[in-house]
Amino acid sequence: MTAEAMDADPGKGAAADGERPLRIALLTYKGNPFCGGQGVYVRHLSRELARLGHRVEVIGSQPYPVLDEGLDGLSLTELPSLDLYRQPDPFRTPARDEYRDWIDALEVGTMWTGGFPEPLTFSLRARRHLRARRGDFDVVHDNQTLGYGLLGDVGAPLVTTIHHPITVDRQLELDAAEGWQRRASVRRWYAFTRMQKRVARRLPSVLTVSGTSRQEIVDHLKVDQDRIHVVHIGADTDLFSPDPSVPQVPGRIVTTSSADVPLKGLVFLVEALAKVRTEHPGAHLVVVGKRAEDGPVAQAIERYGLEGAVEFVKGISDAELVDLVRSAEVACVPSLYEGFSLPAAEAMATGTPLVATTGGAIPEVAGPDGETCLAVPPGDPGALAAALGRLLGDPALRARLGSAGRERVLARFTWAKAAEGTVAHYRAAMALSSSRSRARAGTDGHGGSPATPGTDRAEAAEETPAEELVAVNRESRATC
Repeated sequence: MTAEAMDADPGKGAAADGERPLRIALLTYKGNPFCGGQGVYVRHLSRELARLGHRVEVIGSQPYPVLDEGLDGLSLTELPSLDLYRQPDPFRTPARDEYRDWIDALEVGTMWTGGFPEPLTFSLRARRHLRARRGDFDVVHDNQTLGYGLLGDVGAPLVTTIHHPITVDRQLELDAAEGWQRRASVRRWYAFTRMQKRVARRLPSVLTVSGTSRQEIVDHLKVDQDRIHVVHIGADTDLFSPDPSVPQVPGRIVTTSSADVPLKGLVFLVEALAKVRTEHPGAHLVVVGKRAEDGPVAQAIERYGLEGAVEFVKGISDAELVDLVRSAEVACVPSLYEGFSLPAAEAMATGTPLVATTGGAIPEVAGPDGETCLAVPPGDPGALAAALGRLLGDPALRARLGSAGRERVLARFTWAKAAEGTVAHYRAAMALSSSRSRARAGTDGHGGSPATPGTDRAEAAEETPAEELVAVNRESRATC
């Protein structure tokens, strides 16, 4: 949807905060809400921003975002990549007629050499798109692309969300890697984190989802803490809600996890399940996520004889997911680290009692041990087993924790509150940009389109494609 398709006067009327409605470009290089937290964030935040009266144009690449339908002011613009990781042919080689420009060539070349190109190449395409549409938006909101293309002038003040530094994922994968070849592969895949570190340090306004993530961004990315603002995200509490008509399945434990991502700690939960079943033979695990046919989790399932006690489900609808969580006697988040943990908030919102680790920001969401959840150290299958067994054997404790968990989410973690807080930071970024623009105009004696706050003259200059290609090729060959 272009500006021509919007109302002729986007400032007519007022938004929920009493101010002029904003025209927001929300960028996401990966947007599918069924395969990652970034897609969930874009879907729910865009909906609530539109409900507040703003115009939200989501600009995304494959897998394309799935947005809520029927809302005025909410639209999707597809900014296609070469979709090199699509199923059923990931790491494919595109046909000659698929190449459109030098960015496509860069994307393929980086993939061929073991790197992950999408944050960089999406940022370059997004900058080109935004500059061609200068004046269409009041603010640009980047959802953790952190690519070189978003430095300098993108036609409107820039606000960036960093859920958590991907350097954390990188280190956990390196710790789990066996052999120098695997470690070299991990380093090459995560080479884009060098770019993200450099970009993050030069951003004018950063939003993040928890106090823990804020500190991680300071420590890992060296961003000035005064430029980082916490806006908690949350659960869709209308969808994720208790429903007594859904029967609980005795012994059912539910979790959301990518099977062999070390960060998610699923292998420890599988081991814990084996321990739990010695006292609760009916205990079984339902994993919302894709099953890996080989790897640590598959090996653990075979080693402990749990083939019939662990089920993987994927591709289910929102309604099916909610009913699955409602049907569980216990929900579990076994992650070694989370920047927020939407699965924890969603499970709590349904009134399902939670066992969660203390990894990263999970305690900020799940709350105190024994009050709104049972908390255990990350990477400790014995502690996980003890907590799971305790809940499975104590219906009264399950009821108390489930009720307290929902009340915590309603009070602190809803998407409506997240949207309100985000809009406040949009307006602050716009005010800062306007102030700096006036200051420059007063100093230089002329106006014009301002550079993004926090950038220097070199960053704001209009680089030629050849100059950009030299810079990004140098970066794409580097490893961290």
